[in-house]
Amino acid sequence: MSELKCHIIDDDDAVRDALGFLLSTADVAYDSYASAAAFLDVAKHARGCVITDVRMPEMDGLQLVRRLKEIGVGLPVIVMTGHGDVPLAVEAMKAGVIDFFEKPFNDDQILGAVRRAMATSGQDQAREAEKAEIAARIATLSGREHDVLIGLLAGKANKVIAHDLDISPRTIEIYRSNLMTKMHANSLSELVRMAMRADPG
Repeated sequence: MSELKCHIIDDDDAVRDALGFLLSTADVAYDSYASAAAFLDVAKHARGCVITDVRMPEMDGLQLVRRLKEIGVGLPVIVMTGHGDVPLAVEAMKAGVIDFFEKPFNDDQILGAVRRAMATSGQDQAREAEKAEIAARIATLSGREHDVLIGLLAGKANKVIAHDLDISPRTIEIYRSNLMTKMHANSLSELVRMAMRADPG
């Protein structure tokens, strides 16, 4: 899994360098990009948070935020604005960014926002990784094991599931044992918690 980093996006070399230096003094790993398009090339594999300028050529920060949503990248985004761009920043907040700062920015405020964003991202992505792992386990179930799982999630007893599927209760027990093994679940309650996180359908 890739490292948690702050991804700096700004077409101004000096701003990228200044932010990079600031983050390095606080031991925050970072990558920088001269355009939104350059970041989008790696966005699906990125972890951490994003700091982006609002006004950039080709694709501005607001368009980037919307594009990230479209491709399912849920990284927390902080935007930087020039003087007079506050209405744009408000629009960005409505689009889902978590914070915005006017240039020239306050170092401590930026670092605080980055740390909060990284903490949020770490938690969210840990949950997403767990969800993906559970979904991968569910994908290994046979059709019948999946049917039994759905029955168990509905709170049905083995006999009821057996009746619904027109097979013997003994066969249900075998399927249930197999799916518990495949799901790495030690109890029915653990199995239910796992499956609810992954939404097996």
